[in-house]
Amino acid sequence: MTARILVVDDVLANVKLLEARLSAEYFDVLTALSGAEALAICERAHCDIVLLDVMMPGTDGFEVCRRLKSNPATHHIPVVMVTALDQPSDRVRGLEAGADDFLTKPVSDVVLVARVRSLLRLKMMTDELRMRALTSKEIGIENPALEAIADTGRDGHILLIDDRKASYERIAQTLASEHTVDVEPDPGEALFHATEGHYDLIAISLGLAGHDGLRICSQLRSLDRTRNVPILALAEPEENSVRLTRGLEIGVNDYVFRPVDKNELLARARTQVRKKRYTERLRDNVQLSIEMAITDPLTGLHNRRYMESHLTTLVDQAAARGKPLAILVLDIDYFKAINDTYGHDAGDDVLREFAMRLRKSIRGIDLACRHGGEEFVIVMPDTDLAVAAKVAERLRRRIGSEPFLIHDAGRSVEVTISIGIAGLAALDDTPAKILKRADEALYRAKRDGRNRVVADAA
Repeated sequence: MTARILVVDDVLANVKLLEARLSAEYFDVLTALSGAEALAICERAHCDIVLLDVMMPGTDGFEVCRRLKSNPATHHIPVVMVTALDQPSDRVRGLEAGADDFLTKPVSDVVLVARVRSLLRLKMMTDELRMRALTSKEIGIENPALEAIADTGRDGHILLIDDRKASYERIAQTLASEHTVDVEPDPGEALFHATEGHYDLIAISLGLAGHDGLRICSQLRSLDRTRNVPILALAEPEENSVRLTRGLEIGVNDYVFRPVDKNELLARARTQVRKKRYTERLRDNVQLSIEMAITDPLTGLHNRRYMESHLTTLVDQAAARGKPLAILVLDIDYFKAINDTYGHDAGDDVLREFAMRLRKSIRGIDLACRHGGEEFVIVMPDTDLAVAAKVAERLRRRIGSEPFLIHDAGRSVEVTISIGIAGLAALDDTPAKILKRADEALYRAKRDGRNRVVADAA
């Protein structure tokens, strides 16, 4: 795993040392000797992670971090503060400024590289989602980074896995000042408990009696329902760096040493909760953009693009299995007259109501799409022409039996439809050919007086 890392320190010797360490691990290293220079580089260059000294003249590390995390363009870049400051209050200040971690000098090569790789793995998981989200504004979806910047990281739902009563009571009390906390004192039940709740963070003791805390972390990462939930490890003071490094490699997001400083625990919990919510917003954003790409916004039915891509699969499956398949092409009769008489808003009301009645008249396996304008297509797997004709006739009667309400006009309008039907006729039949035959059948229905169903004679 390679990446571009920005090292920021006003002492050139420190910069050179970190640059040498990271270059030996085949990272691409950029350097800056001041906070202002670091901000400028992050603005104009793609950086995957920032290693930031705190004590610098002018703009110090805390301020640099705050500016990076408050800027939607750089909010996503992980920031690790690497400094000689070693007091809990310093770590809390850095975490509250938005830092993803706070490492105290001297930092061993093993710990540094492990932390960098851990943060990079998490960043790579969200980068693709973030890039898709950056284009979402074009289709009217808000940028999740704006919500993430405003997120306090509070009011999360946390699961605490700890089998020592004195420990979990103290930690739960601390976390409960900002979050809802569930405690699981039985490590054997931890996985079941974790999968049952929608948690924003799982805090787990690595010093469980008779259980390997890292093994539980690994299992949490292997389950679909907990794979993306941040894990905060509660480490013993004698915990060796090799074991912590292993924890980071298997997916632990962060750790805090006992005796746990209350403010540091809260700060690290807020950081992880914010990250979890940001990732969820990105995923929701991508899902929404996908739905918008394949859904007609007016009727809520699938659009023509989705139908054309999915129809090929349905036809191929039917041909391969020797099953029938029918396609109905529907057109609302005299729809232009409705628009001309009552306005386009009235036409939209008719289209929405028509789509609702259509959904209620077909099976769950049938594919209903708006083909364009007032024309719709229904694809019916495992359905021959005779059955499709009965469904089409039932739908035609349902549409014509009850007037359509025009909300703004406070009145209703009579609506009828014409339907053309065609089916899979041969093993080498194609979606385009079937659609053409159904469209020709629809043309005959309209030519013969509308408000009728006509099946392809092929």
